[in-house]
Amino acid sequence: MARLKQLWSSFLVLAVVVIGAGAVPITYLESAVAKGAVCLDGSAPAYHFDKGSGSGVNNWIVHMEGGGWCTDIATCVQRKSTMKGSSKLMNKDFGFSGILGGKQSTNPDFYNWNRIKVRYCDGSSFTGDIEAVDPTNKLFFRGARVWRAVIDDLMAKGMSNAQNAILSGCSAGALAAILHCDQFKSILPKTAKVKCVSDAGYFIHGKDITGGSYIQSYYAKVVATHGSAKSLPASCTSSMKPELCFFPQYVAQTLQTPLFVINAAFDSWQIKNVLAPTSVDKSKAWKTCKLDLKKCTAAQLQTVQGYRDQVLAALAPVRSDTTSGLFLDSCHAHCQGGSAATWSGDGGPTVANTKMAKAVGDWFFERSTFQNIDCSSLNCNPTCPAVSTED
Repeated sequence: MARLKQLWSSFLVLAVVVIGAGAVPITYLESAVAKGAVCLDGSAPAYHFDKGSGSGVNNWIVHMEGGGWCTDIATCVQRKSTMKGSSKLMNKDFGFSGILGGKQSTNPDFYNWNRIKVRYCDGSSFTGDIEAVDPTNKLFFRGARVWRAVIDDLMAKGMSNAQNAILSGCSAGALAAILHCDQFKSILPKTAKVKCVSDAGYFIHGKDITGGSYIQSYYAKVVATHGSAKSLPASCTSSMKPELCFFPQYVAQTLQTPLFVINAAFDSWQIKNVLAPTSVDKSKAWKTCKLDLKKCTAAQLQTVQGYRDQVLAALAPVRSDTTSGLFLDSCHAHCQGGSAATWSGDGGPTVANTKMAKAVGDWFFERSTFQNIDCSSLNCNPTCPAVSTED
């Protein structure tokens, strides 16, 4: 744990250095507080907004931050004392890069759009909505209200005139992009071209190393704690348990809005938390393996390889939809579109000889379709980063 804290501190220092000049200042949505649209601790929602220019002045990309979930009172109480639960603790500036980047050279299709990063402070992928607040813990479960308040504010700031729009995100934020995708389209002008992009948000209803599905019980706790059921797509909850509608593979079956999925077949977060969660690894046989696949046994590597088969099966509704896009690489990574290096540069993978920036751009503007699956085995793609990327 001490080592992880040290690494995290180093990362934060590096992030501060990197974002430096050109960083986008934070906007606190104080007007949302009266509507009950607040973070876990009751503080105002927040986002960063870099205005569009030139040909992109009426184009919008709303990107939702990731950062896991809290599943019960204890974990949500812990979370509210961090920047993932309180806007009071968030960094005031954020450097935009990757899919949000403002340079034509590294983000040619979206660099001059209105680009927004919505900060994540509710712990429910923007789905929670419980009116009551327990006076003992003072937790506010209002993620769905936060999402709507931010979207309404952006509509008032010009998004109501959008010609092109993308709802995107990374990790838990990418899951939110899928869950809110059709609603986003319904709010935007009917004449607008609206699509959604998920970067590492396609969490699968997978089997873990015991043959069970720990992730289903995990999501069931998120949904119950946050009162998420009424905020999940009705097209899914009308025929399935609410917690199953936290899984993109079931939401995608009835999704009406085009979706592009960027994901690693050997997603590092999913290997650690869906395939081999600590709570089911009683013997701790996977403790070192899941953190460094080079330390896995041959049998464990075979299990990891089998996880790719589960991912492919879960992607069936995306693969069968001609309006959808898919960039499935064989890297051990999580959230790959956040930096210029991985989005369009030499630091990120190519699939079908294409960088993800070009794949998403071609798909959005319908210059060409893109549904491509990388080579089948772990580390088979030499363009994968040497070290796994995390949100």
